[in-house]
Amino acid sequence: MKKKSIITRVLTVIALGLLLSATIVAFKTSVGAAYTPDMSNGADNFYKSNKVTMKKVEFKNQYNMNVAGNLFIPKGLKKNTKNPAIIVGHPMGAVKEQSANLYAQKMAERGFVTLSLDLSFWGESEGQPRNAVSPDIYAEDFSAAVDFLGTRSFVDRERIGVLGICGSGSFAISAAKIDPRMKAIATVSMYDMGAANRNGLKHSQTLEQRKKILEEAVEQRYVEFTGGETKYTSGTVHELNENSTSIEREFYDFYRTPRGEFTSKGSSPELTTHPTLTSNIKFMNFYPFEDLETISPRPMLFITGENAHSREFSEDAYKLAGKPKELYIVPGAGHVDLYDRVNLIPFDKLESFFKENLKKR
Repeated sequence: MKKKSIITRVLTVIALGLLLSATIVAFKTSVGAAYTPDMSNGADNFYKSNKVTMKKVEFKNQYNMNVAGNLFIPKGLKKNTKNPAIIVGHPMGAVKEQSANLYAQKMAERGFVTLSLDLSFWGESEGQPRNAVSPDIYAEDFSAAVDFLGTRSFVDRERIGVLGICGSGSFAISAAKIDPRMKAIATVSMYDMGAANRNGLKHSQTLEQRKKILEEAVEQRYVEFTGGETKYTSGTVHELNENSTSIEREFYDFYRTPRGEFTSKGSSPELTTHPTLTSNIKFMNFYPFEDLETISPRPMLFITGENAHSREFSEDAYKLAGKPKELYIVPGAGHVDLYDRVNLIPFDKLESFFKENLKKR
């Protein structure tokens, strides 16, 4: 694909994979040289721990696609024992090197075997076309990760938990509803990717706007079916201006600067974070909170920032979930703050939640 022909439709909203505006705009890839990312509160997305060992792994999901992951094992772990494990999913449109590896290492330092994974169609995992949206396959990847961990000699398959960040919070919940092997479920800065795409934040998107998005996406199917250029949507803007929203600035600061920018092999800066336009509408058929109470009595923990624009999704999930459940609000934190700001991320809370709920019975 020629670089100059890559175009995106920035829809209306708000998080990776969400609608940002109703206008198709050309991607601009320049990052202002004078821009300095906000590295406050210990922002450390590319943290490397000297207390754990990391091994790159691959395993098949039920669609026979290779799912790539990083397996983190605490140094000194006794391989002849059965240990608790946690699967960590990255934000929507991101890859495991963005937020997920950080969380996986920090939790491995606290005694857990952890596995960060690239969802299918993203990062080092298989799937064509790249950046495609498929909520069902995303959920399947979490179950495939349980398959992998549960067949390791040093993992107790009765003590596997899952941690989903941003969009992966909704994918992990979707998986947990039909996979009782996930014994404890935690989310951080969760997005209900279905509700966000159907309704926008705080139900700001009208039905007519939704229908317009659907019409454009299905018309684009004809273009691509007959060999035309692929279009991409939403994700993170490529430059800021005086009209940029606070949410655009929040994501830009992480995804378009050295704070968190990462381009996987085979991708390009023009495409990172952007799903394909024709597949993104599949989120409108995604209802992860339907029957959420059926996960009970397995425990759920919903972590969100006090000032997070996504807070409504964690609050909605908490209301719908069965017991035991907990909503944990981080004072002063926004949505992206909980991706990498280690001084704000409540690792102690996550440790206590998983230690209590993944202990031997």
